Amino acid sequence: MFELVFLGTAASAPSAWRNLPSTLVFHDDRRFIVDVGEGTQRQLLKSGVGFKRLNTVLLTHGHLDHILGLGGLISTFARWEAIDAFDIYGGKATLERVRDLMKVVLRGGEVRVKINLIEIEPGVLLRGKGVTVSAFPVNHRGGSSFGFSFEEPDRRPFLVEAAEALGVPAGPERRDLVAGRSVTLASGMTVYPEQVLGPAVPGAKVVYMGDISRTDGLVEAARGADALVTEATYASADADLARDFGHITAAQAAMIAKSAGVRYLYLNHISRRYSGRELEAEARAIFPHSMVVDDLDHFRVTRDGSPQRVARSDEGR
Repeated sequence: MFELVFLGTAASAPSAWRNLPSTLVFHDDRRFIVDVGEGTQRQLLKSGVGFKRLNTVLLTHGHLDHILGLGGLISTFARWEAIDAFDIYGGKATLERVRDLMKVVLRGGEVRVKINLIEIEPGVLLRGKGVTVSAFPVNHRGGSSFGFSFEEPDRRPFLVEAAEALGVPAGPERRDLVAGRSVTLASGMTVYPEQVLGPAVPGAKVVYMGDISRTDGLVEAARGADALVTEATYASADADLARDFGHITAAQAAMIAKSAGVRYLYLNHISRRYSGRELEAEARAIFPHSMVVDDLDHFRVTRDGSPQRVARSDEGR
């Protein structure tokens, strides 16, 4: 299961209702921050999720509205002595800009947190307990842009009735079989995992895309996702503006979701020129399971059910 907390959902500049881009992705005890727009630390406080284990940042690209919050966040962590090290993943050009920002933040030795800047290449970035994080290239102004895929491994369900029929007792023997190890029972019979495990069931998958200029290659990146998060900066009526400024429309985002066979589409990076409902209606005409998210919206995403809303703010609608 994944959780998504949308800390900031505005495009380019904040509005009275929307902060600059930032999203939390939770999986068990791991927390990832995707982009850190200015004011993110205040949004963290408002969300109520706290600052614990927030030491891994994934940056989609290096535009200021996606990185300026890093300075305040790191400074706050350092003053509270909450963490010893902070990992920031980004493309080459993105990290160059972050380095410039850190020269100001870390000036004079006031901040003693170790900052690890890790350059992204397409492919697997992290493997952890029950989750793999991968990066894929995205076209946007200035290059060095990436999207991220968060995936649980496939699992094979334990067939209790089959185990009971074979005389496998509850306890360590069943745990070994679930882990893929054969066991020998007290009777001397050997039981193999394939005898008590069902067909593989895919784990949950969340795909996050930041700002997008072109949709080339993104359908495959999003293929089969349970939740796709992407920008919807413009309406189709302003498609020319979208092209000029290197963004996509709500309709284009919906076409990615439809073509990729995703289950739910979450739209963010919303321009102040539109209401959320306007862009949501445009997307739903193409892909009915579309939703424009607002700041502090919080969802749980699983493989075998609809996303569960944990919290919702309707201020930006």
